[in-house]
Order: sequence, then C-alpha cells, then structure tokens
Amino acid sequence: MMASIDHHVLDRPSFDDPTKLLIVVSPYYKQIAENLVAGAKTEIEAAGATWDLVEMPGALEIPTAIGIAERLSNFDGYVALGCVIRGETTHYETVCNDSSRAIQLLGLQGLCIGNGILTVENTEQAEVRADPAAQNKGGGAAAAALHLIALSRKWGRSSKGVGFKPATEYQLAGKTGSTTA
Repeated sequence: MMASIDHHVLDRPSFDDPTKLLIVVSPYYKQIAENLVAGAKTEIEAAGATWDLVEMPGALEIPTAIGIAERLSNFDGYVALGCVIRGETTHYETVCNDSSRAIQLLGLQGLCIGNGILTVENTEQAEVRADPAAQNKGGGAAAAALHLIALSRKWGRSSKGVGFKPATEYQLAGKTGSTTA
C-alpha cells in the first residue's frame, strides 16, 4: 500500500448566485455509495450550494442520467458517484472505461461534472477512498464540480454560454442571428 502523501487542495469556491448540483449515484455497493454521497453533500453545503440526488442501477447509467438532467432540468453542475470493483471478467474494464469516457465527453460539451466513480481492485481500497474521514473521494468530486461551475461563471457570458451554442443562436452564410424575431 502506498504511503500517505500530502495533496494540495484548492480553496473552496464561493458563489454570489444560487448554485445547485445534481448528485448521481449508483448504490450497487451501498455502504461505499453512502460514504461517497455523505462527502459530496458536506462539500456542496460548505460552499453554500444546494443539491438533489438520484440513484442509477450502475456506473454505466450515470452519464446518461446526467445527460438527461442537463437537457430537461436546471442544474449548474453534476457529481457522479459509484464504485466498480475488479472481478474475474473483462466487465470491469468495460464499465470503468465507458463510464469515464462518457463523463469526459459530457464535460467537453461544457457540463460541469466531478467524477467520483471509484475504480478499485478490492473492497478495502473502495472503503478507504469513500470514507469522508479518509480520502473522501465523494467530497473531492463535489469540489471538482464546484470549481468547474466557478470557472464557467467566470468566463461565461449570456451571449456566449459554455459548450455548444444554444438552439436559439445560429450562424448561416456569415450572418449571426437568432431564431426569435
């Protein structure tokens, strides 16, 4: 096991406007998921933000739930939480790679997501990483989402947005316009 190493932790961002995050968790390993969620809730509340929580059956469904929420709701950011423990088949690699890739692709589209899906070799590693009094990866994922929200608010403008242009803006034949008259 690796010796304890001190990590630099960025100062918690603060927000002038209300900030709401969606925590999307897979409770497949219930106790581990509960610890991840506890760490995330504590970090979100410490930043003065609010949260909502939804559960998905597994890690593969988490990015889809975030995509649906982005299209149909009004969250500023997302916290993806779950745990994948290596087993005897290649299913571990599939779940780890595909859930991580999907979350990264959503992030590259401008969504503010903290990825706290643990990918571990055994239950003991998961327990240490999930424990809010130990490595607190749930809190770390929430902190990542909060920092991304702060960055998007710093650089975003109502005319610019983050990610792809809203459907109400388009550019056609060198002219910028709006679908509203």
